[in-house]
Order: sequence, then structure tokens, then C-alpha cells
Amino acid sequence: MRKKPACSWIEVKGEVHAFVSGDKSHPDYDRIHKALEVLLEQMEREGYVPNTEDVLHDVEEEQKRNILCTNSEWLAIAFGIIGTPSGTTLRITKNLRVCVDCHIATKLISKIVGREIIVRDVSRFHHFKDGKCSCGDYW
Repeated sequence: MRKKPACSWIEVKGEVHAFVSGDKSHPDYDRIHKALEVLLEQMEREGYVPNTEDVLHDVEEEQKRNILCTNSEWLAIAFGIIGTPSGTTLRITKNLRVCVDCHIATKLISKIVGREIIVRDVSRFHHFKDGKCSCGDYW
């Protein structure tokens, strides 16, 4: 039995970019990775603590943290941040349900970067703005 891999899409400058969790094949991966490092540092200053309970791999805690930081949503959001002008709303589509950690992280990212982030997962739309989500943390 295999789980369907998480995939997220974002349109930037008229082109759709797809991201799979842990994927390093995007041509701008180095810039995306650097943006994620900066975001993670800012998030940790805001009190972010990774929720590794949903990482089902049998690996060390540090590896679980790294897995979370390369979720498809994180990659798409980071690419959207570096690929669009400041203040642009980011619109992400995801093929699976948003996990708890990504939901918490996206709320913080929306607050830190001052952008609205809309994520469409298989269940609903999540509108993240100023550190809050339209679902009221119930999804």
C-alpha cells in the first residue's frame, strides 16, 4: 500500500509550478531553500515549534523537522514569495489535506511576510492573513 505523494501548485507570472514534498528538482531550488531558511528562522523567533507527530517516517527528530520544512506547501509558498512582488496574494492548490504543522506554519508565514495566502486543499479553501485562518483552526 502506498500513500499518494503530496503535491502543491502555484501560478507565478502565468506559469504553473508544481512541488512535491522533498523535491529538489525545481530550477530555483537553491533560492527557494534559502528563502525557507530565512522564513524558518523568523518563525522560530515568533515561537514556531515543528509538530512532528504527523511525520510517520522512522527517523531522528531533526530529520523529521527537515521533512516538515520541505513539504510541498512550504516549497510553493517560498517560491511564491521570491517570485512575486511584495503584497501579492499567493494562491496554492494542494492534492491532499493540509497537515496541522503546515497550517500553523502558513498562519505564521502570512503574518511575517504580510501577505494573504490562499490554500485550496481537498476539503476546503484556507485564507491565511495576519496570522489567522478563515477556518478558525477547525478543518
